Amino acid sequence: MTALTSSVAQYPPFHDSDDKVFTTRDAVIVLDGASAHAPVPVSPSTYADSLGRRLHDHLDHDAGIDLADVLADAITATTAQLCLTAGASPSSTVTILRRRDEHVDVLMLGDNLLVAPGRTITDPRLGHLDIPERHLYKQRLATGTGFDDTHRGLLVTLQRRQAARRNRPGGYWIAETDPAAAYHAIRATIPVDQIPWAIVATDGAYAPMKHLGITDWPTISAMTTAVLHDILDRCHTWEHDTDPDARTLPRAKRHDDKTLAAVRMQLQG
Repeated sequence: MTALTSSVAQYPPFHDSDDKVFTTRDAVIVLDGASAHAPVPVSPSTYADSLGRRLHDHLDHDAGIDLADVLADAITATTAQLCLTAGASPSSTVTILRRRDEHVDVLMLGDNLLVAPGRTITDPRLGHLDIPERHLYKQRLATGTGFDDTHRGLLVTLQRRQAARRNRPGGYWIAETDPAAAYHAIRATIPVDQIPWAIVATDGAYAPMKHLGITDWPTISAMTTAVLHDILDRCHTWEHDTDPDARTLPRAKRHDDKTLAAVRMQLQG
């Protein structure tokens, strides 16, 4: 029998973050509520928290349920609870890693990152959209403009253009109000003996980690929560002290919320 264990670090802490992590005996669920540059009826944190709690409760009750079904149900329930409207609501990435018998199931919507031996899983569809404002804001930051009013205006326009292509063919799929998005997720089923460990990270963590060369994933997979937090603190400090205007590593804001989950599969007698 194989048991799932995990170490999780977040910066800032859970209640102050748009990132949310939930764990059950068999699963780790990581969500990243998208920063809302245009007004939305509830905060990204509230949306990700509500969605994540429903995913947790479903998976805790029925460890073998189909992951797309459980996500679709959670999106429907969260949409009703928060009275949300398609296209004018917060959204969130979702990554679920679940041990099921002698396999590990992965479901991913959005640009979280999952790294395991010999494989990397992410959802690149949003990043592949050719939206001019995305390129323009990064070009401006690289020249030293900083987070000025023009930058903030570009982000609002970018987010509105993204919303117009959300959850439709030729665009991208994300957790918002449409339960059909769950059935367009990136999915994988991996024999448990091929995945002794995995790392799940939100983009706010892995982008600076990659830039700083903190990518020894096998070593990171064995780290405690305290050591994982040290990594996130190092990334935050670098953003604050070395690249405060995002000139070296162009990004939407100085600090994005950061989450790292190190998951291990251990044989039990």
